Amino acid sequence: MIWRWRRADRDGTIGGSTPERAIIDIGSNTVRLVVYGGTMRAPIVLLNEKVTAKLGREIATTGRLADEAMALALRGLRRFALLLADLGIKDIETVATAAVRDAANGPEFVEQLRAIGLSPRVISGEEEALLSAHGVIGAFPDARGIVADLGGGSLELVRVADGQTDSASTLPLGTLRLPDHRPSSRKPDAGRAEMRKSIDKAIRKGGWDLADKTPAENGALYLVGGTWRAMAVYAMAARGWPLSDPHGFELDVPAAQQLAATLSVSESDVLRTRDRISTMRAEKLPDAAVLLQALLVRLAPEKVVFSSWGLREGLVYDRLPAHTRSQDPLLAGVAVFAAQRGSATTLATRMAAWTLDAAPAREHGSERLRLAATMLGLAGMQIEPNIRLPQAINWALHKRWIGIDGKGRAMLAAAIAANGNQLALPAEVHALASEEALEEAVRWGLALRLARRLGAQSARSLEVSRLIIEDGELVLKLAESHEALFGQPTEKDMKLLAGRLGLGWRVDIVPEGVL
Repeated sequence: MIWRWRRADRDGTIGGSTPERAIIDIGSNTVRLVVYGGTMRAPIVLLNEKVTAKLGREIATTGRLADEAMALALRGLRRFALLLADLGIKDIETVATAAVRDAANGPEFVEQLRAIGLSPRVISGEEEALLSAHGVIGAFPDARGIVADLGGGSLELVRVADGQTDSASTLPLGTLRLPDHRPSSRKPDAGRAEMRKSIDKAIRKGGWDLADKTPAENGALYLVGGTWRAMAVYAMAARGWPLSDPHGFELDVPAAQQLAATLSVSESDVLRTRDRISTMRAEKLPDAAVLLQALLVRLAPEKVVFSSWGLREGLVYDRLPAHTRSQDPLLAGVAVFAAQRGSATTLATRMAAWTLDAAPAREHGSERLRLAATMLGLAGMQIEPNIRLPQAINWALHKRWIGIDGKGRAMLAAAIAANGNQLALPAEVHALASEEALEEAVRWGLALRLARRLGAQSARSLEVSRLIIEDGELVLKLAESHEALFGQPTEKDMKLLAGRLGLGWRVDIVPEGVL
């Protein structure tokens, strides 16, 4: 009976999270199911499954979806429909993009989708561009520049600035169509130059020519799509980048030009031997690199940013009420993640407030980053001691967080390590941030360590104490009723934090009500 109750209690959850929403994305290369949970401002991907059907592989030659491709796609879609039914997910959105949109037999395929219980929506090229842009805005609230979403059938371009979009358009430059721009020339160098010219002509024909403006005016180029992500993975490995998530990875323009030049002459057989680059992406990367060369010239960006958020996340973001959109995506995501691991947001907020006077965010960090470090630090303490710090540091460095860069991740890791009294930081952390930034974060962590160990994380211990800097000393004020809280562990924590601050320290016992 107990076993049955426990099993029933687990039904409908994946990895401890309740599936809230599912999106089926029927693209020209892949058909993908993504199930989301957690907060929709920074959703957790609970299930991500794809079928490489290549629906758009014959569009350029026959104008139709290939029969074998449709059969493969429908096989996967029937599985998706069954999975969603078994998981009890009702909020399902199915969208189809360029291949289904452009194919003569696209309407017939849509009818087959309806027959298996799906309610597909074939979106226009402009809507596809806007949804991708909204995904980028959701991930980078301050995004300013041009979003380039590269799919199998098309390339979507749209301007973003101040949370708004403009000039959305779609170009027939998807990865399945790029080979059409290859010339018949047998000389590789001449062939690539001619291919660039052909692609450049298509970009200008689509109304995109910003070469006469300054990079500062044009802003960043945000690259969205699986082929671009594979390109980021290649670049990260080439430079020994210590992080694993390509989301948010940046390149200056010279580095992006060098990357594109290298990949444009690479052999697919060699690329597919690289870790985390699939055979399909390896086939597309050289042509995509030529496309990137043309975009860098014609759009003249100030930098290149890779975004893992695109169309699907744009669909999620579009349905959020205004007050949810305005939430900080980093804090929203960390709060849910930490709460699922026993760290209450209210307690973390109180501890962040308690440590504010002694160890605030200064030149290198921010209060939002310090609060995120506090939440993750407390969550990390719920892990068994022998694996606690490595696991929590991995959360900081490698989990998909939104709204944070490499430096911020390093500061999270440094604060978490110091909270566990590990002051020797891993080399990968040092590679991402300056010593000054890491020292600031270490102080956050040591202050948190003092706060949580003072009264075993009790709310009462924070009410009867205060940590301040006064007359050049670190001062812990304690109410008379809780004088005994100042034990040997607290003394050690005070000495350690004061030493990093370069201050003396003392403890003041004060009457009730003075604090």
